[in-house]
This record gives sequence, C-alpha cells and structure tokens, in this order.
Amino acid sequence: MARILDVIEWPDQGANDIMQRVPEHGAGDIRLGSQLIVRGSQTAVFYRDGRALDLFRDGRHTLSTLNLPILSGLIGLATNSRTPFPAEVYFVTTKDFIGLKWGTPNELTVPDAMLGVVQLRAHGTYSMAVSDPQRFVSQIVGAKGIYTTGELADYLRDIMVSEVASVIGATMAKKSLLNLAELQSDLGAAIQAKAADDFDAIGIALKKVYVVGITPSDETAKALSARSAMGALGVNYVTYQGAQAMRDAAQNTGGGIAAMGAGMGAGMGIGGMMGQAINAGMQAPVPPMQPQTPAAPAAPASGGGEAPVTKAAIQAALTKLDLRLANGEISEAIYNKLSANLQKALDSAAD
Repeated sequence: MARILDVIEWPDQGANDIMQRVPEHGAGDIRLGSQLIVRGSQTAVFYRDGRALDLFRDGRHTLSTLNLPILSGLIGLATNSRTPFPAEVYFVTTKDFIGLKWGTPNELTVPDAMLGVVQLRAHGTYSMAVSDPQRFVSQIVGAKGIYTTGELADYLRDIMVSEVASVIGATMAKKSLLNLAELQSDLGAAIQAKAADDFDAIGIALKKVYVVGITPSDETAKALSARSAMGALGVNYVTYQGAQAMRDAAQNTGGGIAAMGAGMGAGMGIGGMMGQAINAGMQAPVPPMQPQTPAAPAAPASGGGEAPVTKAAIQAALTKLDLRLANGEISEAIYNKLSANLQKALDSAAD
C-alpha cells in the first residue's frame, strides 16, 4: 500500500548528495493541501509516468492545482480534492560540487609533437552544478534510469573519460610532455570545452576541469629523460637516437677510440673534428720494420695519407668541452664521461 505524504521534504541532505527521491522506495500518494518544504540550494521536481513535471524552488509550499498546473492537467485533479494521487518528488541540489574525480582507466597511446608517440595516463578533478533541474530529472531519472548519487557520479565520470582520450590526442599532436605544466593547463581548458555540451544536455553546468597529473609509461619516461638530457646539447631527438645506436654498436664491437670519436660526432658537435681526427689516427698505416738498415729521419707527410691525431687537437676538444659545461649546455655526468674518454686519447696521442 502506498504511503500518503502530507509533508514532503529532504531534511537530512548530505554534503555530497546531489539528489533524493521521495519516497525513497516504492510509490507515494500525494494529495492537495500537503506541505512541500524546499530548503536553500534545493529544487523539487514532481515526476510521474516517466516525465519531469512541476518544479518548486526553495520555500514552504501548500500543494494546489495552482502550483501544480502540469500535474493537474495530466491527471485531471479537481480543485480542493483530497483524493490521493500517485507521484514522486525528486529533490535536486543546485549548489556547486567541487573536487569530483576523473581518471583514465588504461594507458592512452597518443601523438607527441616532439617525441613521436607516447603512452600515458591522466587524472584530475572537475566542478559542476545542476543548472536545469527539470531537464536533469528527465534525462538522469527518466532516460538513464539513474536514481542514486553513486550511480550519477559513475555516469559523469564516464562522460569525462570518454572526452579526455580524444582531447588529449588532438592537443598532444601540437604539444609535448616535455612542457608538462603548460600542457596540463591547456588540456584542462580543452576537456572542459569539449565535455560542456555533454553535461548541458543532462541539465548540468561543467564549471571547471583540472588535470592534476599525467603519468607516462615506463618507455615514455625513458624517452622523456633522454630527450631532456639532449636538449641542452642542441640536438633533436632523432639525432640523439642515432648517436645512441652508434654508441651501442661501439660497445658491442669492442669500441675503442674510433667508436668514441664517432659517438661524439653524432652527439656533441665537437666530435665533428675529434671523430675525424681520432679515426684518421687509428687508420694511419704502420710503416714496415727495417731491421737491417737504421731508419732515416721521417720526412713530413706530403699528401695521400691522413695525419695521426695530435695532442693539440685533443686538447682543443677538451677546451671546447669545458666551455660547454661552463655555459650549462651539458650535464656534469655527460661532461665527466666524455672528458675521461678524451683524456685517455690525449695520453696515447702523438705530439
């Protein structure tokens, strides 16, 4: 048997409650003359047969055919009738809700303007408020069959995440994870602009969207670290990858001074001189031994062969390396590694 509602109200609204059905379960019978109490930041919407009908703002209302024109016309209520009629009342909060969370459940694969393709997760918060209670009840209760605050929170989160993937993909094509602070601000504004229409369609105003964190995958994190390290050297990421490949090849084949020179040539700019000079020194022919006759003093080279690398050339490279460190163009770790290799070459080079 339906419960007759002589006083209709939502007195115990929680801080995170967005809506409340009265009665909470089952059918309710309402009659003219009943008292409807709507508190501040609440709106009451009468609902029947899948439709959101008459709406009441805050205040104390005595129900009559005058303030229930839509419902009265729908069911043919007579003035001053005390016959109960079945209906539900949905109380909707119109205050701002802040700090609502969203996050991508899986890694997204998206383009990056500087790194090519990256994998990442994103999460953040958003704020919103019900702007059209009648549309909200029609769409959320009537069309979606959502009745609880928990179900509504899940539904809104799904809307946010569905827009995040496309927005991040479009934004990252022109931006990069290397500019993370700027990227987070741009993404928040872009997500808000894209999702605002989806929220408006269900009677909600999306006030603000924040991207709190962007977490790259392990592989993307390695690429970020490498790209940041090479940025100070004035080379692009593709050049750096080539230098890394040459370094790995040199390590796998024993390396040596020739490989060190080649690696520097790809990654440092100073290797343009050192790579050629050191390689030339390694490739210079060794003169045959003349055990029977004392060798005459060697004549200066006159073309055709390449002179061995000299200490002066290596010292010039060391000086340039010192300048790059002093100018902040390279890290101390990179400086120490290259300086050690050059020092070994210097110790074994010809005057």
